[in-house]
Amino acid sequence: MSYAPANSRYDSMQYRRCGRSGLLLPAISLGLWHNFGGVDSFENCRAVLWRAFDLGITHFDLANNYGPPPGSAEENFGRILHSDFAAHRDELIISTKAGWQMWAGPYGDWGSRKYLLASLDQSLKRMKLEYVDIFYSHRPDPQTPIEETMSALDHAVRSGKALYAGISSYDAAQTEAAANVLRRLGTPCLIHQPKYSMFERNIESGLLDVLEKEGIGCIAFCPLAQGLLTNRYLNGIPSDSRANKPHGFLKRNDVSERRLAQVHALNGLAEPRGQSVAQLALAWVLRDARMTSALIGASRVEQVEQNVAALGNLRFTSGELAKIDAILAPARA
Repeated sequence: MSYAPANSRYDSMQYRRCGRSGLLLPAISLGLWHNFGGVDSFENCRAVLWRAFDLGITHFDLANNYGPPPGSAEENFGRILHSDFAAHRDELIISTKAGWQMWAGPYGDWGSRKYLLASLDQSLKRMKLEYVDIFYSHRPDPQTPIEETMSALDHAVRSGKALYAGISSYDAAQTEAAANVLRRLGTPCLIHQPKYSMFERNIESGLLDVLEKEGIGCIAFCPLAQGLLTNRYLNGIPSDSRANKPHGFLKRNDVSERRLAQVHALNGLAEPRGQSVAQLALAWVLRDARMTSALIGASRVEQVEQNVAALGNLRFTSGELAKIDAILAPARA
């Protein structure tokens, strides 16, 4: 079955400027960390990507090790890109990363120039692309000089294999150092991808201030705490949920009584707003003007539709924010 994208795809999606760059990103982006690997249904992957683009999601986020097995998400995405999206490549922002273990030996992990540039070449081959739009250092490397890691990102851009450079999971001091090195090299840091949700608020203690000062965009990963900040676990752990998958990162013991009590309380705030817990959580992440985008995962088309619908109500009263802080306070203690 051939794919023709919806003519209305840009009518309702919100696009936000990425830091002080010229790039706009959709407020909701799609991550392929889960559900797009070799263990997953290829046709479902295709259906999710189709629907995402129809709804105005132009940013698809990958990494070298996404799967499982590692690399298979890029391979699947590359197949779908060339069969269904080839005519629309210039409408898409495609990102990938390197920094976690990808192959055996000393050159397949962390942040050396050797690893990052070899990994980027492999990612481009898997996706059958000449370039990606954003190439990230996936995590800081305490054993490699930051100048070396950033020089690899600079080289990726200068060689035409990436258009922009990004970093992920760097703390405030590391981010400032990385931004300074990239600025000296002449390749500004476009974007930071930190973990951020109602249950993970560390970036509020300095990192967001650094990003604002440096003019760097911010895209949150795990804004729904890998599905915990949804209605899925209100009545137990579903058999098909992420917490029940052997290759998932959300474990059964993460679905604790304390967390469930918080989700129930958040649900009580979401319902009067006409939102689900997931929609409330996404709107909350996007409440800060320094946030460029929230990076969702999806195993079904309906999840993409429901998450994008969160954009219909991004405003919070001061009373709502105070109630949310009160609900979350035990988790932050």
